[in-house]
Amino acid sequence: MTPNRSLLTTILIVTVTVALSAHHSPVMFDRAVKKTLVGTVVEFAWTNPHASIQLDVPNESGGKDRWGVELGSPNSMVRNGWRSSSVKPGDKVTVVVNPLKSGEFGGIFVSITLADGRAVFGSGARPNPN
Repeated sequence: MTPNRSLLTTILIVTVTVALSAHHSPVMFDRAVKKTLVGTVVEFAWTNPHASIQLDVPNESGGKDRWGVELGSPNSMVRNGWRSSSVKPGDKVTVVVNPLKSGEFGGIFVSITLADGRAVFGSGARPNPN
């Protein structure tokens, strides 16, 4: 391999590694805080690389706040009991998230209680057996 090609390959590997680690970095979410959102599903996107839920949550002033909830990949979600039909617009749900540190209306998924009362958990989140 020529020196130029070797340098180019190294730069490419470093760039891809940095991009992937930045994409999957949880630093924007406050993992020490769990916030419970009770609201109505506006949109459920079953997409790669992450599924998402848009949720209207009533606020103290009588209005609604639109929350964006980032979920895992559909592949990992299926292993945790999800289906593409698990959530539909109009469903009343309770979602637990680790909220954004910025205070914006968003978070990363921890668990959900679906409209039918069934609880579904994210990777690493399981109910307390006590």
